[in-house]
Amino acid sequence: MLAQVFMPTENMTEEKWLEARRAGVGGSDAAAIAGLSKWQTPMSVYLDKLGQASKDNSSSEAAYWGHVHEETVAREFSKRTGKKVRRRKAILQHPNYPFMLANVDRLIVGEQSGLECKTASEYLKDEWEGEEVPDAYLVQCQHYMAVTGFKVWWIAVLIGGNKFVYKKVERDEELIKYLIQVEKDFWENHVQNEIPPMFDGSEASTELLAHMYPVGFEDEKELPLAANELIERYKEAKVEEKKAKKQLKEAENQLKGMLGEYETGNAGKARVIWKTITATRFDTKTFAAKHPELFEKFNKVTTHRRFQVKEIKEDG
Repeated sequence: MLAQVFMPTENMTEEKWLEARRAGVGGSDAAAIAGLSKWQTPMSVYLDKLGQASKDNSSSEAAYWGHVHEETVAREFSKRTGKKVRRRKAILQHPNYPFMLANVDRLIVGEQSGLECKTASEYLKDEWEGEEVPDAYLVQCQHYMAVTGFKVWWIAVLIGGNKFVYKKVERDEELIKYLIQVEKDFWENHVQNEIPPMFDGSEASTELLAHMYPVGFEDEKELPLAANELIERYKEAKVEEKKAKKQLKEAENQLKGMLGEYETGNAGKARVIWKTITATRFDTKTFAAKHPELFEKFNKVTTHRRFQVKEIKEDG
């Protein structure tokens, strides 16, 4: 094995394990840094490595059950393939790139290969059709092969609690070369120098910004020259958005006109639905007028920041 032991994990507390992970880039971090994660962004990984992320380290429900079923997935993989697997109770480290770490699920006995165990929702089953492996997990496996030097990594997944799939991932030298480059850039140019990476357009970045800067100062700040290009991109996108919304509404209304009093219409490979929905909504305005004291008692005030780009009118 190419990798060396960075730190044993047997009897390690979760707090110590989380602290150890901050010493480098792990497999799930690699997917986020490469922009392929649904759950993390380069910025959220950056804040985590600096110890500036949210102090709430509790796992999501999906992550929790993924951990609970890890042994089940590993055991089923062994049963179906005849391959014996074992835990590697240590965080592994690339000897040439010490920032590259790997906390692998299992290693396969007698082979230069490993196993990644996953669980997935029934709604994500299409991502596992055929020979496909979701991009984030493909990158994770390639990262582990980069650290260990192995040529093969297996991935097994329990989908919806009742469908088991396992696949073989071959080592991709070009992808590994790219991962080493982006991880090296991220670690040396951002984490070590404490220079944050750029935010992107993901929902994770939006939520992260709201969490980091919930309230703004009234003072004015001079922005760098790079802001001008971003403002132009923003304005152009707003124009395109307005145009797209108009086209969307136009097509929607014409289809509604075709349906008329019918709720469903078939059109080749698509079905058009204009369903009658009955909903009950709480009338806050009337309630506030009739029961002002109760409304005031249970009224919850929230704050948020509204984003705008306004043209500055020149005097004269």
